Amino acid sequence: MQAIILAGGKGERLRPFTADRPKAMVEIGGVPILGYQLQWLHAHGVREAIVACGYRHEVIEAYFGTGEKVGMRIRYSIEEQPLGRGGALKLAFGLLSEGDDVCIATNGDVITTLDLGPMLKTHRESGCLATVLLVPLVSPYGIVEVDARERIVAFREKPQLPYWLNAGIYILSRSIEPLLPVRGDHEDSTFPKLAGEHKLGAYKSQSYWRAIDTAKDLSEAHKALEQRLIPSFPG
Repeated sequence: MQAIILAGGKGERLRPFTADRPKAMVEIGGVPILGYQLQWLHAHGVREAIVACGYRHEVIEAYFGTGEKVGMRIRYSIEEQPLGRGGALKLAFGLLSEGDDVCIATNGDVITTLDLGPMLKTHRESGCLATVLLVPLVSPYGIVEVDARERIVAFREKPQLPYWLNAGIYILSRSIEPLLPVRGDHEDSTFPKLAGEHKLGAYKSQSYWRAIDTAKDLSEAHKALEQRLIPSFPG
């Protein structure tokens, strides 16, 4: 099994942590976000990863090399100029090995405990060209419940809302490659086209998931590590 990891983000909202490294290399418990992601992929049978990178790519290469540290073969698809996430995916597709009918693609700032097996099974049975992981939308704020008389009856701290988020993790059939943009975002072009043709699948999960976009996200991920909601890095 192969994966493409989109790790070209500058992480401007995470400064100063990203002053000397790309977003995917910001550390949680002394280990880069990308390290946890590679560990998760390895646990689900991924043995080859293409890291799509650009900004400060040398930091990623120096840390992970060819992948011995995580028991995988790692190669690097380096953007000479920003191509957008869809363009980065298309460029990385050219480095995939022959054989596998699908690949996993993921944003490089995500930490999750999702079991990939059922999602892969769902994708293959659906006939879709892509399947998107969806996770519950949790309110970033506490909410107040009010009755018909405008009386407060309850406070709910950061409840789960009745909506689902695109988690930035996908199963992609290899035949999607011609539909990816040379430049731009696949979520603005390829995915809307597939949705209109009923070829874009959804997989809902309640597994632990967090995208690290801000210092607050980083703090929450540290707490999750301490609480063992995510596995520690073996070293």
